[in-house]
Amino acid sequence: NIWMPPGSKVLYLGAASGTTVSHVSDIVGPDGVVYAVEFSPRSGRDLINMAKNRPNIVPIVEDARRPLKYRMLVDMVDCIFADVAQPDQARIVILNAKYFLKNGGHFVISIKANCIDS
Repeated sequence: NIWMPPGSKVLYLGAASGTTVSHVSDIVGPDGVVYAVEFSPRSGRDLINMAKNRPNIVPIVEDARRPLKYRMLVDMVDCIFADVAQPDQARIVILNAKYFLKNGGHFVISIKANCIDS
């Protein structure tokens, strides 16, 4: 169980150019939505172009550390998928969860060893 069944709303942090976001889009299907947040303007352009062909993706080019900047674009979500590759990744997830994660919601975190202080 990856907490993203068809029809669910997912907040994807660290969307990059949208490759994995497109897979999540397929999983949640046409009745679901993926709010894809990416900080890099370059990757954000690719994300926006990819989302033009996928109506269930809402691309957001913004810093995931500042959820108040995109609060008007994101509904309450069933799941947060975090792929931000930052040492403070857990803090970023908690901050976004406070604003957007439904009661009883879940999160999935992609952890990269080179982003963790030893």
